[in-house]
Amino acid sequence: MPRKQTVEIIPSLQQALEAKTVDELKKLYELLLIDQKLSRKADLVTAILQEIEGSKIKKIWQRLDDLQKAAIAEVIHSSGNDYRADSFVAKYGQSPNFGTGDRYSSRYQPSLLRLFFYQGVMPSDLKQALMAFVSKPQATRLNEVGDIIPDTFLVRQQRYWNEQEYEVPLTVCEMEQVGQKDLLSVLRLIQSGKVSVSDKTSLPSGATVKAIAAILLGGDFYDDQQRKAEAQYHYTAPYDDIGAIKAFAWTALLQVGNMAELSGTKLVLTKSGLKALQDPPAKTLQTLWKRWLKNTTFDEFRRIDEIKGQTGKGSKGMTAVAGRREVIATALSECAIGKWIQFPEFSKYMVATGHLFEVTRDPYELYICESGYGNLGYSGSHDWNILQERYMRCLLFEYAATLGLIDVGYVAPGVAWRDFGDLWGTDDLHFLSRYDGLIYFRLTALGAYCLGLTEKYHPPAIANSQTLRVLPNLEIVASGNGLNISEALVLDLYAQRIADQQWQLDLDRLLTAIEDGHQVVELKQVLEQNSSEPLPESAQEFLNMASEKASGLRDLGDARLIECASSHLAASIANDPLTKKYCQLVGSRALVVLATHEGKFRKALRQIGYALPPVR
Repeated sequence: MPRKQTVEIIPSLQQALEAKTVDELKKLYELLLIDQKLSRKADLVTAILQEIEGSKIKKIWQRLDDLQKAAIAEVIHSSGNDYRADSFVAKYGQSPNFGTGDRYSSRYQPSLLRLFFYQGVMPSDLKQALMAFVSKPQATRLNEVGDIIPDTFLVRQQRYWNEQEYEVPLTVCEMEQVGQKDLLSVLRLIQSGKVSVSDKTSLPSGATVKAIAAILLGGDFYDDQQRKAEAQYHYTAPYDDIGAIKAFAWTALLQVGNMAELSGTKLVLTKSGLKALQDPPAKTLQTLWKRWLKNTTFDEFRRIDEIKGQTGKGSKGMTAVAGRREVIATALSECAIGKWIQFPEFSKYMVATGHLFEVTRDPYELYICESGYGNLGYSGSHDWNILQERYMRCLLFEYAATLGLIDVGYVAPGVAWRDFGDLWGTDDLHFLSRYDGLIYFRLTALGAYCLGLTEKYHPPAIANSQTLRVLPNLEIVASGNGLNISEALVLDLYAQRIADQQWQLDLDRLLTAIEDGHQVVELKQVLEQNSSEPLPESAQEFLNMASEKASGLRDLGDARLIECASSHLAASIANDPLTKKYCQLVGSRALVVLATHEGKFRKALRQIGYALPPVR
């Protein structure tokens, strides 16, 4: 399993040889093709050192095959002295030949490569000598699929003694524009008071998940009701509820991003959330992604439902989530913009380039089905593909894709590769996580902007949907298939609904929305983006008048009204150099002091010889 670890440094080749047994030294000595027979340990060590010193080491190196030379080159041109087997196999596809047979049996025969590595570590002096002539290894490349991916995915499944192959359709979701539209839709749904979450967990209710999924462009990634209906008529895949992905992610993203907060059992928009309704969506999505990377309140691995033990005692072993996300985000930023990548290739690239992280420091606390036999502490149970890849898929599929950073190509998780079948307790599982169906992804231009790879983002032009007509009498009529739910919510907020697909602009309703913190520009954007014709002059005048009325007044906050004993005293305090900047004369005997200035006003008042008693 790829993991970061502290490796012992071996200063010299002599020290490494002296740690070997006589039998081990004899086998290494035989590799040098010397006729003289030796049996004493000291003689063997001396002879091997003599054959490797100086220019002789290059001749031995030349006898290695290309893969063995690559193993040496990777260590020579790295910051450490250890051979990293997992990274090497991820990059080259196979291990170099270190020898034949069981390493710990008497029949084991080491290869020449064993003269260079001892317990997987190259002695420092040997590394220094090899550096003089060993060239840099080939750069690690991320294998890309290109601009196009197949329409289907080939499924290979082992059924009893036979391997079956069949193709299933691949679903492709281009998320760059979807993420921007969904952001505004969910903000508006929260604004309408229809998003409920638990006051203890901050997680959305089932009804909320359905409500959010209904307004998302194209719905959620999977439609469980549709999948269940299909399964009744023909076999497409083992049917299990997959559950929400995008619809779940948005409530978490907006809370972590300080765009929404809990009020009772419902989410309400914060000042940042209200501002996001007018800001360019790309900027808001960038902010949400950056804040999500630093978030410590929610661990995406908790969404891997079948792996138990993450709470309670097991929570102490879980690693810091911000560190995990940083590693994945760094690797994601090394992907080419607009090029499809198969997920397994991305995973191999991360291992090969040392983009490693841990999900838990104590896999013995995690389990599947039952904490005894299903314990993930056993060998192979907590390998990279079981823990790290599941976490990576969740972060990419549920959060990066939802925000529009990546496009995705996927199938039902139950038909993707079943790489967990050897684990105890998984016989009845059709998939280990709802994200197992992620096959391909590609970094979008929006993703490059959110990752900081580009300074500016230029959104593609979006054609008007032409579903609205604004009439001179200030009526709004939806035509065709009508508006999507999120835009209808905007009209319900600012205008009076007079029929199923018809609204009337109403000043009182519009002013009420302004009092609640909304802005006329949001209504104007919806009207203009969904109409093929310019707004009539009467509607323009109505909106301009509302904007003027909204900007004519400004709430300065709470204030304290103070009555003076006489008009003379009130005027004296209102005009005194120490107090006048904190108060304002009202009428002949009253002063108004803003709540934000009260402390400074009291201090200044004492300096001129007066005190303000408490309210009785």
